[in-house]
Amino acid sequence: MKPIISAQQLSKTFRNADGTSFAAVSNLTLDVSAGSLMAFLGPNGAGKSTSLRMLTTLLKPSSGRASVCGFDIVENPTPVRAHIGYVGQKHGAGDYYRIRDELISQGAFYGLGRRARRARADELIQILNLQELVNKPAMNLSGGQRRRVDIALGLVPKPRLLFLDEPSTGLDPQSRADLWQHILGLRERYGSTLFLTTHYLEEADQYAERVVIIDRGRIIADDTAARLKTDLAGDRISITLAGQNHQDAEHLMQRVALSPEVLERSSISTADGSATKYVIPVNLGDQVLPHLLGQLNEYGHRAMAAELDRPSLDDVFLSLTGRSLREEQTFDSIPEHTYEY
Repeated sequence: MKPIISAQQLSKTFRNADGTSFAAVSNLTLDVSAGSLMAFLGPNGAGKSTSLRMLTTLLKPSSGRASVCGFDIVENPTPVRAHIGYVGQKHGAGDYYRIRDELISQGAFYGLGRRARRARADELIQILNLQELVNKPAMNLSGGQRRRVDIALGLVPKPRLLFLDEPSTGLDPQSRADLWQHILGLRERYGSTLFLTTHYLEEADQYAERVVIIDRGRIIADDTAARLKTDLAGDRISITLAGQNHQDAEHLMQRVALSPEVLERSSISTADGSATKYVIPVNLGDQVLPHLLGQLNEYGHRAMAAELDRPSLDDVFLSLTGRSLREEQTFDSIPEHTYEY
């Protein structure tokens, strides 16, 4: 099946007022399968929003090519826009407009007839539980309610592909959970492809079937969340035993068949000489931990405590770059005074 998004060497360069230039996105090459849910992650200024703006025809690339829904983003932007929905970081509804009126107006922008746009507005109001809000101006809604309205606006054309640029930023945990329930329900209902950016790593980990990480304008990782965490970060087992000094601890770990490479990456700490804690990096920690505890028991060492720490996507980014994905990076964000190249 032909990818719904196909980008080859897509790049965007900006020129500063002083004549210097910088690349916000460099050689983005990416295929996205129809019907998938993909998370596009990176620190602030990494190139996420610039990439989305190019793929949605809002920003012309400096070089490279891309097709979205089968149409070239530069040569045929109009049919691209007709087949996609885009929920940006800012709210789409005007502060003083009533919600149903905004949805009807959006239908008019997409060329729907009077009867069709009213029917579509009522359908989305029902699906997203907006019945109590239809006659309220957007300025009187909560953050979670406004984001549901934003998604409704993005869904007016019944898009095959929906871009969601940090849809849950700023919402409280309950509102975020409610919003995701609606997003997943819409995907199941329409079979749409979802292209998501988010600062909430747990959202990408839990919901996305594929995670792409971008840093300094370049893709540095692309796989399922589970494989990225296993291959690039790995699990950590923490075991606390009574007594033991460092020499005894290393000897004990050798006896339970940990390899020299694992031992070299393990850490051992003691507290007042009464207990020793071992932190051991492993793969498939849920399988290794029971075996390790059994081996220790055979040698007469009962664990005082044992923990299995699963890596996060932030650990993956830390492993790749030495920095945290949660940090507010601004080294390559677009300066205020820039020009398109």
